[in-house]
Amino acid sequence: MTASAPGLSLKTALLLVVPPLMWAGNAVVGRLVYPYVPPLTLNFLRWVGAFLLLLPLAHALLRANHPVWSHWRRYALLGLLGVGCYNSFQYLALHTSSPINVTLVASSGPVFMLAIGALFFGQRIRTQQLAGAALSILGVLFVLSRGEPSSLLSVQWVIGDIYVLIATACWSFYSWLLSQDKDPPGLRSNWAHFLMAQVMFGLGWGGLFSGLEWGFTPAHIEWNATVWLALIYVAIGPAILAYRCWGLGVQQAGPNVAGFFANLTPLFAALISTVMLGDAPKAYHALAFTLIVGGIWVSSRKPSISQT
Repeated sequence: MTASAPGLSLKTALLLVVPPLMWAGNAVVGRLVYPYVPPLTLNFLRWVGAFLLLLPLAHALLRANHPVWSHWRRYALLGLLGVGCYNSFQYLALHTSSPINVTLVASSGPVFMLAIGALFFGQRIRTQQLAGAALSILGVLFVLSRGEPSSLLSVQWVIGDIYVLIATACWSFYSWLLSQDKDPPGLRSNWAHFLMAQVMFGLGWGGLFSGLEWGFTPAHIEWNATVWLALIYVAIGPAILAYRCWGLGVQQAGPNVAGFFANLTPLFAALISTVMLGDAPKAYHALAFTLIVGGIWVSSRKPSISQT
């Protein structure tokens, strides 16, 4: 019997590039509005917006007799991990940790993906994936250190870094669960229905977390144009568009390969910051891009040795 792994087509690669680009913008926006909107409330409002945008396309799921309700445990878990927890912890981290720390800790994503796949989903870790993880993380470190690796030694770790670790673990579990086709027949063929199934249950978790935030902290919102524009962006880009592309990419390439694309996020974030600051790209950006893409290529190659 020949062991095989899914290849990486250009179409799948392009799908998996979209989420980190959207997530990079999400980090910038989350940092921009943190003085105006509490983090758990920001996450809840983000998914309220996504729900309203999806409603005209997926209102059929709200019927009591829709098959999705017989799978409520699966979608409650997907909603908790992917909608309720992931961005809640990321937005929390932006309140308590520096952007460089948040991005550095999040770069552990491929390692989490490989470990969780091996421990909980019976996946074997290939040497190529370990090598790809090393190359990809090295590229991230070049971005974070701005080409000066010694600067990483001065990083101060705070509670926000723990939040990012929790978020990364949640996303890894979410991605592995997403790769399992245990959905009602035909649900995955309609992307709006598939995403709406997660959002409906995720809104319950997000609303619960936001309610606790308002009940136990001095939460408040300062409505202004920046907040409204931010909510429109996070509902359309990082929520609907990124989740749609990520779901397709995970199904086609598998969670292990998809996980390496998440390491493009800090590179995109650095480029977005460069544009916003009016600075020209640096040489280390090109080197980091080469290393990250190299890690993706190495990890996604099909095994060259057949096993019987």
